[in-house]
Amino acid sequence: MPEISRFFGIIVAMYYNDHAPAHFHAKYGGHDIAVAIATGEILAGRLAPRALGLVQEWRELHKDALMNDWSLAQARKPLEKIEPLE
Repeated sequence: MPEISRFFGIIVAMYYNDHAPAHFHAKYGGHDIAVAIATGEILAGRLAPRALGLVQEWRELHKDALMNDWSLAQARKPLEKIEPLE
């Protein structure tokens, strides 16, 4: 699973050729969630509320880059790193 960003101990990644809807995975503290890029809906898993808030803030800032990486992942091309939340 290629890592596309890392901030405050949160690792954000995407799987190649993953199922729709377009989403990414975030890992923190032994927990893992799948988050829909367009809506922020949690598709699977759970995170601590503070970590989830940071992930959602980051998602909102980088929707276009995330959709670009989703397209690359579906085409099995190298993903681009996305700036971390600061």
